[in-house]
Amino acid sequence: MNTDNQNAQMRKGVLELCILSIVKEQDAYASDIIAKLKEARLIVVEGTLYPLLTRLKNEGLTTYRWEESKSGPPRKYHQITDMGIQTLADLKADWKDLVGSVEKIIQCV
Repeated sequence: MNTDNQNAQMRKGVLELCILSIVKEQDAYASDIIAKLKEARLIVVEGTLYPLLTRLKNEGLTTYRWEESKSGPPRKYHQITDMGIQTLADLKADWKDLVGSVEKIIQCV
């Protein structure tokens, strides 16, 4: 059994929750989001992050603004919308329920 692949699939499933949590704390540039995820040991590459950020924006959960950079081209800073805040609250509740359910099962086995 390839546990590395299973681990990667579980991590991908929680990225939306994590990204919305990050941008709720403060507006974030993509590399800032990747750094926060890496700090939490959720290794994500840009090729995974950018499509997810686009999807979150298209769903109205985030928006962005351009900001001039002192060291290069302008940067796109992502921020959460009111709809994103509500979705984040729902995702957190769902996550807590899921974790509680899984904990019950794995502690019994």
